[in-house]
Amino acid sequence: MSRPSAQPHIPAARLASLMVLGEVARPATLTVGELRTGWEQHRAEVVFDCAANGPQRHRFEGPLLREVVLDAQPLFDARRRKDRSRFALAVSGGDGHRTVLAWAEIDADFGDSPVLLATRLDGEDLDLTGCQLVVPADRCGARYVSAITRVRVGVWPQG
Repeated sequence: MSRPSAQPHIPAARLASLMVLGEVARPATLTVGELRTGWEQHRAEVVFDCAANGPQRHRFEGPLLREVVLDAQPLFDARRRKDRSRFALAVSGGDGHRTVLAWAEIDADFGDSPVLLATRLDGEDLDLTGCQLVVPADRCGARYVSAITRVRVGVWPQG
């Protein structure tokens, strides 16, 4: 994908980006603008509890995490549900905040949760600060990772 042309006043070096990597056939580095223009945008109006600031109400817009990761071609057999259910996604933010989701949470055959990589927060573009993970079903904001830098795809280790 090419750099977004919709915001020429922002130097490309200052645009926030994230990497989709790990057990994928097509690792990618994507800017927030590319996430906004390359995938269908979904909206989530959410309320979640923040330990530091109490209840938060926000409107997020962005592509589904599932669609962005599928575009990177995870190395699982898409026809086999048990193979897909072994995978996890580790999401890292620019501030060191990290969280993990099971692929089954977002897979349409399992939890089908509409988890977003938000490119807009309350109508404001996140091009400079970075996209945000939005887990609409969560009552707690702990998995709302801001300024995402990496989404690592991988098989859950055997125990």
